[in-house]
Amino acid sequence: MVNASTRVVITGVGVITPVGADAPTTWQSMLAGHSGVRALTADWAARMPCQIAAPAAAEPTTLIDRVQARKLDRCEMFALIAAREAWADAGKPDVDPAKLGVVVASGIGGISSTLSAYDTLRERGWQRLSPFTVPMLMPNGSAGWISIELGAQAGVHTPVSACASGAEAIGYGIDMIKSGRADIVVAGGTEAAIFELNVAAFAAMRALSLRNDEPERASRPFDKNRDGFVLGEGAGILVLESESHAASRSARVYAVAAGAGYSCDAHHIAQPAPDGAGARAAISRALVNAGVSASQIAHVNAHATSTPAGDVLEARAIAAALGEAAANVVVSSTKSMTGHLLGGAGAVESVAAILALRDRMAPPTINLDDPEDDLGVEIAVKPTELQSHGPEPMAVLNNSFGFGGSNVAIVFTEP
Repeated sequence: MVNASTRVVITGVGVITPVGADAPTTWQSMLAGHSGVRALTADWAARMPCQIAAPAAAEPTTLIDRVQARKLDRCEMFALIAAREAWADAGKPDVDPAKLGVVVASGIGGISSTLSAYDTLRERGWQRLSPFTVPMLMPNGSAGWISIELGAQAGVHTPVSACASGAEAIGYGIDMIKSGRADIVVAGGTEAAIFELNVAAFAAMRALSLRNDEPERASRPFDKNRDGFVLGEGAGILVLESESHAASRSARVYAVAAGAGYSCDAHHIAQPAPDGAGARAAISRALVNAGVSASQIAHVNAHATSTPAGDVLEARAIAAALGEAAANVVVSSTKSMTGHLLGGAGAVESVAAILALRDRMAPPTINLDDPEDDLGVEIAVKPTELQSHGPEPMAVLNNSFGFGGSNVAIVFTEP
């Protein structure tokens, strides 16, 4: 049973993204407005209508032990890299293994391992398959490897809700602590999907930007000339901890993970509901769950992927959910720099929202040359100082929406 009086805090963060191989570098790159999007150089890219993507800033095989790397899918490597950073950032806490949980999500899982294994099977036979093929391709592989490394025994979980997966994992982690199942939960999301099949499949949906001649300017949320999202890769991990446990070890606290809200559009498998009701409901429910008023929200890290339909609907949903308080809110889309990390997006963007709260500074939305009309909220086009509008703690909001109609909003407040 969830205990609403239990407060959950963030004591560690870790990421690997297209603009940085760790959290400090990623955050400074975001504040500087650096883009991680570039032209694809693989042979297969020349056959694609979309020939750009946002690869991770560092090759994961250079950051993982060579022997271990042979057992891991690329998305699992990203998850371990981010989890190790977050765990070290939290001070490698001493915790009862029975009270340590892991919730790490992926929208697609080990797709590169799946494709590679199928090629091996067809060309060389089943005997040449790696015995780690199944752990490499299963979506919960990342969570499993992290739980083994940390000795987490309270539970290991992998919610799969497309591009809302990383955010949903954080929400589930909050609930694990509030229910008393865990004192600490390592939570987040990971994705490594920049491969021929995925690029071709998203291109077939007409979902990807075709601005091949200007890769760094291709991801342009809220801009009238946006033409689709840019595929990114990487991972984001938070160390969530009960406030009492964090206090017992004098841990440094970034923020309070105050609450989460969920909804489903029940409209279309890949398109948002045209009235934005689902997004609005998730935001409103997050505020209620967090016990936070709309006037406390100073910043929103928007899901805004740079697709024609979704960006405007989200901006107007934010405005509707926050009411008059929306006039004081600064909205950013860090996907303008990182591209869209799918199941990793909500976790990486939660880290960005938390660091924006810590520094009271919203990152810019780059490439916003001609904003859509009547968005109802202010979109940051340069680093923007966040302002308090009352005596209550400042709060920030992270939105994540996924195919299948999944909507997740998470609220973080100052400690």
